[in-house]
Amino acid sequence: MSIKISIKKTISDKDVKNYVLFCNENFKINGINKISLKNQSKQIEKSINSFKSKDKNFLSLNINPTQKIILIKIEKIQNSTEIEKIGAKFFNYIKSNSIFDVNIFNNNIRETSIKNSNFLDEFLHGAKLKSYNFDKYKSKRKNEVFNIVISSDKSPLKFDQNKRYNSLLEGTNFTKDLVSEPGNILHPDEYARRLKQLSKYGLKVVVYDKNKLKKLGMNALLGVGQGSIRGSFLVTIEWNGSKSKNKPLAFVGKGVCFDTGGISLKPAKFMEDMTYDMAGSAVVVGLMKNLALRKAKVNAVGVVGLVENMPGGNAQRPGDIVKSYSGKTIEVLNTDAEGRLVLADALTFTEEKFKPKFIVDLATLTGAIIVSLGSEYAGLFSNDDKLSNQIFKVGEKVDEKVWRMPLHKNYDKLMDSKNADMQNINYVGGAGSTTAAQFLQRFILNKTPWAHLDIAGMAFSKYGGALNSQGATGFGVRLLNQLIEDHYE
Repeated sequence: MSIKISIKKTISDKDVKNYVLFCNENFKINGINKISLKNQSKQIEKSINSFKSKDKNFLSLNINPTQKIILIKIEKIQNSTEIEKIGAKFFNYIKSNSIFDVNIFNNNIRETSIKNSNFLDEFLHGAKLKSYNFDKYKSKRKNEVFNIVISSDKSPLKFDQNKRYNSLLEGTNFTKDLVSEPGNILHPDEYARRLKQLSKYGLKVVVYDKNKLKKLGMNALLGVGQGSIRGSFLVTIEWNGSKSKNKPLAFVGKGVCFDTGGISLKPAKFMEDMTYDMAGSAVVVGLMKNLALRKAKVNAVGVVGLVENMPGGNAQRPGDIVKSYSGKTIEVLNTDAEGRLVLADALTFTEEKFKPKFIVDLATLTGAIIVSLGSEYAGLFSNDDKLSNQIFKVGEKVDEKVWRMPLHKNYDKLMDSKNADMQNINYVGGAGSTTAAQFLQRFILNKTPWAHLDIAGMAFSKYGGALNSQGATGFGVRLLNQLIEDHYE
């Protein structure tokens, strides 16, 4: 399933299969005089009158046996995301009605009191986001193509000139592709191989394999993956788009390609969903690809820890004690609290090596955050009010919402261990997401501004959302891209 967009300066009425026309909140269609629909004006007016009495965004009417009009009501628009949502609804409409060829007339958009100059970009961006589907492993695939022709009586037609939307779409869809892959395909070895290929976009990619990680002392990360026949990796992805020598922005992701829970084995029911336990890393990767594609004027680095958590004969045991990259020791009471072990080494390494302006980490870290916030908000934990407020506001702007949760030194006693510097789980009970974040905070050693996003409830959707289809959502790419655009470019 895909959307194909073509642009034509002029088009003959006989070539139009389905007209797409926009009307304003007063149900006025402007620019229609430039389209050959004068003979149908009475029929259109009658249909609009019936449209007024119904709370609908779309109206379809046949003007002859081979042509129809799709009328879209555009009310007062608040922001770009609202336009994108209309585009997403439009795609759902033409998909559910099997309408594969439509024509959008740009003069109609210009004259329908739509003052946003990026309306067409945003509208089609929403449609494309919604059109994503992952069917590469189906032997019989529906190769449905929805053809959208955009025509204008003025030339040149300004449409996606800066490639901002296409770059964001590619980054988001790359994230979705990674999250959607099954565990037998996208294991750590294959994941690292795919990341190497990102160098063709101008990104500097460095892969640290098991031997290099042992020399560095990343025993917390390595401990998680030691039960698997696959390798364990840390991968850094750098984008240097600013001519100044500003400190980079750092994004760190949990990449547990499949999580059985290890020796602390998960229940069998729904374990197949644990292919998306690497979604935090996929967001980081998709974001970095987007920054490279749009030539973002910023210095940024993405760091991902890639492991597979398996209950093999060499697997980490409950009660094992490991020494992290930071030098701090961790008692592993539960091998299913593994993501924080991966992030612990990755966070300290990122802070020490890159000395970033800030660090944002993303992880499908705890089921507790789903209990707290469901699938409406990601959990936000931060040691910095400024960074936290920025993330919250851009989340509202792009409808990838976050909600700040507490961190406090009093939670530390729940993670203190009798046998090591700390333990990896709170067995007293309660505050599961906060104690996990409190654990991570211990590995920010130099007071670098830091935010942790627990996206366990947001990375995958059984039902789909306003801008995403069922399955992987790509949550976080648009959020962090907007953070960079609004505050750091």
